[in-house]
Amino acid sequence: MVGPAPAGLAAVPGPRSDLAVTAITPASGDVVGVAAPVEVTFAEPVTNLARAEQSIHIASDKTPTGQFTWLSNQVVQWVPDQFWPAHSPISVTAGGFSTSFETGSAVVGVADIDAHTFTVSIDDQVIRQMPASMGKSKFPTPVGKFTALEKQQVVVMDSRTIGIPLSDPEGYKLTVNDAVRVTWGGVYVHGAPWSVGSQGNSNVSHGCINLSPDNADWYYNTVRIGDPIIVQA
Repeated sequence: MVGPAPAGLAAVPGPRSDLAVTAITPASGDVVGVAAPVEVTFAEPVTNLARAEQSIHIASDKTPTGQFTWLSNQVVQWVPDQFWPAHSPISVTAGGFSTSFETGSAVVGVADIDAHTFTVSIDDQVIRQMPASMGKSKFPTPVGKFTALEKQQVVVMDSRTIGIPLSDPEGYKLTVNDAVRVTWGGVYVHGAPWSVGSQGNSNVSHGCINLSPDNADWYYNTVRIGDPIIVQA
């Protein structure tokens, strides 16, 4: 279910036992990216989704509007329509549970499929434009607005997980470094030394955003979980 976000500065009601909350992420003390969603886990399955959404209160210097999506009957995610303000404290309360975290710099990565570039701006200033290679025509990189979901120093990528046997001409099993996850379906920004010759001029990957080892290392050490990644044609 998707619905409008509640007012960010509304008064917090007293806790209700049927809407008790066991966890809110980001956790207290976390520093996250400016597109980070808020996830609330209720202690019991929720029957009145609208009332549960209304029990969640979000406050920041400038709270954006947002949308709720229920990931299960106990877990709801609120995704901001626009970016959070950078360098800003954010508090969330729900069901007697509260957390307070903050955003870091606004690190925005833009992958341009046609231009074969990955450009990173920090607090509205372009810092680095990198040659990149995105998905080939049979395996296009999805276009849209995403967030950095997780960071993994080393990932083994196996084509069998997306239904391609290793014996297939398109099959692969590769160990990649400096991997920043873009989608749970397997799209990453990562280092790809084997495609450096194509980066900046052609798209040869199976959907991932390929960077040189040096550029991937820089981005991996610059981006935070929750920072936006925009893919455009």
